[in-house]
This record gives sequence, C-alpha cells and structure tokens, in this order.
Amino acid sequence: QVQLVESGGGLVEAGGSLRLSCTTSGQIFSNYFMGWFRQAPGKEREFVAAITRGGGRTYYTNSLKDRFTISGDNAKNTVYLEMNSLKPEDTAVYYCAAGRYYYGNYESPTNYDYWGQGRQVTVSS
Repeated sequence: QVQLVESGGGLVEAGGSLRLSCTTSGQIFSNYFMGWFRQAPGKEREFVAAITRGGGRTYYTNSLKDRFTISGDNAKNTVYLEMNSLKPEDTAVYYCAAGRYYYGNYESPTNYDYWGQGRQVTVSS
C-alpha cells in the first residue's frame, strides 16, 4: 500500500517558522513528483509547492515562494516544507501529495494520485 505519512506543523506565532515532513516509500519517492497543498477553513485546496523526482526542480505558488521552501531527502524518502515568516493567513491543513505523471502543471490537486493525512498549521497573531 502507498502511504504518505506527514509530521510536523503545529502552532506558532506570526513571524515564526514551522517544518512539515512527508515520508513515503522509496518507490513513490523515486517515481513520483511530490507536492504540498493546503486547505483553510471554507476554502478550496490550494497548491503550495512541488518538487520533481530527485529534487532537481521546485515550483511554488507565487505568493509563497519567498517564504516557503520545499526540499527532499532521497535517503529518507522524505519531502519537507519549510515555512518561514508565517502569517495567520497561512493557517490551514497542509497535505502532502504524490503524482505519477505530469499533466502540464503541478498546481492542480487532480494531478496527484496519493495524499497524506494532513497536518494542521496554525499561526497566531
């Protein structure tokens, strides 16, 4: 079975930092691109960042690329999302996702095949 196990996140004051981790199998990590999405209450799921197989290229939503960093650790089959200078509006459930095929963009949730369970990120002001 395919598992994307998320960890990290939590509570932080505005301006602080948090890190999310998503650990999966070697097969998934080697053959899928990985992405992070978030969903705030009352809003649709929003693309945050993606990383290609092997971590060669990264992609970000424009509004977050200056504060968030996606990275991968091949040895650990883990993708990370480092979130800096957090703002209350970053509060959301953050989901890790894995996609097998590239369909022209990394932004659409429909381009991903597997999803993590989600981790809450709450930023207080």
